Amino acid sequence: QVQLVESGGGLVQAGGSLTLSCAASEDIFKPNAMGWYRQVPGKQRELVVTITGGGALNIADSVKDRFTISRERGKNSVSLQMNDLKPEDTAVYYCNLRPLLGNINYWGNGTLVTVSA
Repeated sequence: QVQLVESGGGLVQAGGSLTLSCAASEDIFKPNAMGWYRQVPGKQRELVVTITGGGALNIADSVKDRFTISRERGKNSVSLQMNDLKPEDTAVYYCNLRPLLGNINYWGNGTLVTVSA
């Protein structure tokens, strides 16, 4: 079954940058949307940004001016460039893949992003 492999989490000072990457173990379930959600303890998982193979974006207002997602054409792989990070960005970030023709979601294991004030 599909596995999502994540990398790039870590500790950064406020105002700094990090890049998260995610790749699916198998290039299937097209068309689909890929991207990132995030979650803090005691709160629900929330959208950060997703992108389809055709470039359709769904992005949270809180990050739209600071984060940029990229996806290579023909690949189930995404990178998230996070700039001007703020303490409120601290969360576990989960890669997400959603086939557009179904109602199932695939999730990575999560990678921790910590932003110090």
